[in-house]
Amino acid sequence: MSHRNDPAVIERLLRTPGRWAVVGLSSNRARTAYGIASYVQDLGMEIVPVHPRAESVHGAQGYARLADVPGDIDVVDVFVNSSLAGGVVDEAIAAGAKAVWLQLGVVDEAAAARATAAGLDVVMDTCPAIEYPRLA
Repeated sequence: MSHRNDPAVIERLLRTPGRWAVVGLSSNRARTAYGIASYVQDLGMEIVPVHPRAESVHGAQGYARLADVPGDIDVVDVFVNSSLAGGVVDEAIAAGAKAVWLQLGVVDEAAAARATAAGLDVVMDTCPAIEYPRLA
């Protein structure tokens, strides 16, 4: 069975202030993650860049790995190739995140199923900048 996004989950994640670990976020302004992280910040979220270079982005301290991020993580926003997404989802589960958001074009049904089974909310193959304007 394929994952279906729950509109109520999308609305809760986008309307409830939270801490979003953005995996794949670097200071490269040409990358989609750069603009979307700023968008999510403008919605009132705290962002935490997660990238091997551990760069600070949009005024937020960066970390090399999800496991290095101190404190609670509400949403792990996944900006990596679908072939790498499963590993990131497993790291999100291990880190105690409450939700994973796989960005537009990032699809891993098995990882979504593992996250759901572990009690995480899952949003897949869409983007906050697409979903937020749809909220009533």
